Amino acid sequence: MKQVAIIDYGAGNVQSVQFAFERLGIQSVVTSDSSEIQSASHVIFPGVGHAKAAKSHLIEAGLIDVIKTLNQPVLGICLGMQLLCNQTEEGPTKGLQIFDTSVVKFDVDLKVPAVGWAPVKSKNHPLFERLDNEQFYFVHSYYAQVSEQTIGLADYKISYSAALANKNFLGVQFHPERSGKAGEQLLTNFLKLS
Repeated sequence: MKQVAIIDYGAGNVQSVQFAFERLGIQSVVTSDSSEIQSASHVIFPGVGHAKAAKSHLIEAGLIDVIKTLNQPVLGICLGMQLLCNQTEEGPTKGLQIFDTSVVKFDVDLKVPAVGWAPVKSKNHPLFERLDNEQFYFVHSYYAQVSEQTIGLADYKISYSAALANKNFLGVQFHPERSGKAGEQLLTNFLKLS
């Protein structure tokens, strides 16, 4: 039985993520309770807003060490993924250092936030099963630089990490909960991970 915990720390669009799982027939719990998060089979770490404020919310909720020590599959979404990186220029803010890369702001010549659909070129990773070069929905002004842990690439004048993976931790810059059939497939793939 899948038990999905969506981390609630005051910086995520948790309801749309929960609705996405409901559409897949999966019940999830929105929680900031560390025991509920630790006992779940799968954990979603969402995020919307400013990195520094989001990190402060995590600290206040006592969730930094909880997240860093999770052993089950964890999926960071948008700002959630960025907070799993070493650091971000937004703030600037030190991240949880799960992904060995930095988050930087798009070039001043580019319109930000970058909003809309873009194809993701994926590497051979189970998260992207049946999803090579599919379109996903993005809203962001900062991006994770390409690293050895990059498993999906997108372009906005330059190539950047649309998805990252390190052991049981995964992250996507886009919003699978707002990406139609491709997003549903990605969440289905995530639930198959153990």
